[in-house]
Amino acid sequence: MSVSSYDETLFEEACREIIEKERKKNGIGTLQEKTVHAVLKRFYEPDTDHQEIRIGGFVADIFRGNEIIEIQTRNFNALRRKLDAFLPEYPVTIVYPIVHTKWLFWIDEATGEISQKRKSPKTGRTYDAYFELYKIRTYLNHPNLHLCLVLFDAEEYRLLNGWSKDKKRGSTRYDRIPIKLVDEFYIGSPSEYGCMIPEGLPEQFTSKDFASKAKISRGIANLALNILNYIHAVTRIGKLGNSYLYEISKK
Repeated sequence: MSVSSYDETLFEEACREIIEKERKKNGIGTLQEKTVHAVLKRFYEPDTDHQEIRIGGFVADIFRGNEIIEIQTRNFNALRRKLDAFLPEYPVTIVYPIVHTKWLFWIDEATGEISQKRKSPKTGRTYDAYFELYKIRTYLNHPNLHLCLVLFDAEEYRLLNGWSKDKKRGSTRYDRIPIKLVDEFYIGSPSEYGCMIPEGLPEQFTSKDFASKAKISRGIANLALNILNYIHAVTRIGKLGNSYLYEISKK
């Protein structure tokens, strides 16, 4: 799926508005995870009259035309109580941001000096969502629940305060600044999880096959197949040795 130039422009405008406003008020780094959250909220609903709306005992990020949009950067466990309250009454779309390409900057806490940027070798993909989705897997079959996976490029600032010799391992993320919209994947029902299933799988496959094709760990592949089997996007059909065998569910 490719985003339109119109969406790219809107995303860039959202980035510019949020980042300039917050830097003028507080300087870089004060929002941390909220920077991404604020940009996406502005991107999906520019009208502040539809933002931060109280519904029952909870506050929805966006509420418009009888639809709720929740932007969740992590900790999907925290969504469960909201979903219990919202889903019986409203369609709910969970927007989950995934950094596609990341440029790293390191900040020396003693001097405040910021390093030259370095491109991270890791590329974010839709499979990165499985870890969080597992926490709400029992909700994924609900007809009112939808997902939007947003891939974007970002600049990440980290403090040189880790435990390793170079102080990078275990370091603290200081801020993450979105800079470009790369892709969006909308999943409206369990039958639309194709963007989270790798191409080229054999007709019958194991978690090892899934991991190999998706280029992810066996642990994440097992997690993914647990979810996909639960929502009936794949079907567990037997075993091959100690491994479960799966096939893509017939639509």
